[in-house]
Amino acid sequence: MRLIALLLLASLAGLAQANEEALLRFTQLNADPALREQAYAAGQERIRFCGNCHGANGNSKRPHIPNLAQQNPIYLFNAFEKFASGERTDFVMSKLAPTLTTEDRVNIAIYFGQQKVLPHPEPADSALAQQGEVKFKTICVACHGQQAEGRENTPRLAGQPAEYLRKALTRFRDKDPSRAGSVMMSIAANFSDADIAGLAAYLQNFPSAPVTAAAP
Repeated sequence: MRLIALLLLASLAGLAQANEEALLRFTQLNADPALREQAYAAGQERIRFCGNCHGANGNSKRPHIPNLAQQNPIYLFNAFEKFASGERTDFVMSKLAPTLTTEDRVNIAIYFGQQKVLPHPEPADSALAQQGEVKFKTICVACHGQQAEGRENTPRLAGQPAEYLRKALTRFRDKDPSRAGSVMMSIAANFSDADIAGLAAYLQNFPSAPVTAAAP
């Protein structure tokens, strides 16, 4: 038991160090356009595997997989860290994230953060979307932003595939162990199927917000 505790502390210490290094790197990149361009190019080289699912431009190729385009780079980096540490689990990401270095994660986050979410080709049911708009403005704006653009600690929701949003929100509501520890567990606890469908319809066709900067 003591050994497990020591290993956990060592893991947390390593994670804290990686986060500190990443924040320093983001600060450097934000201050130097030339360095940011280099990071972008390096990230573009490393996303070839990611592109199979998330698209080379960060727009998902499958409706159950999230877009990474226009996500806040620090949010993306932290998501990689959670998959690498086991805090979040996913069949693919739990295997991929630990193979990326801190620099890889920063560069990939920079690359996808500067892509643009493309409009969804199919319009949402207007009545359903209106219901979702009311729910979003009542519950979601405080964390995800007026434009659903996300922040450092919350994901961009604007333009995400409706199927992905429905599945994600259902997992939170149903307390899926793969999402353990998320504040969304309590927020989504009382969502009905209609609430979830409305939010998904509204957010999928949400007008695109401005492209996220390389670092806030």
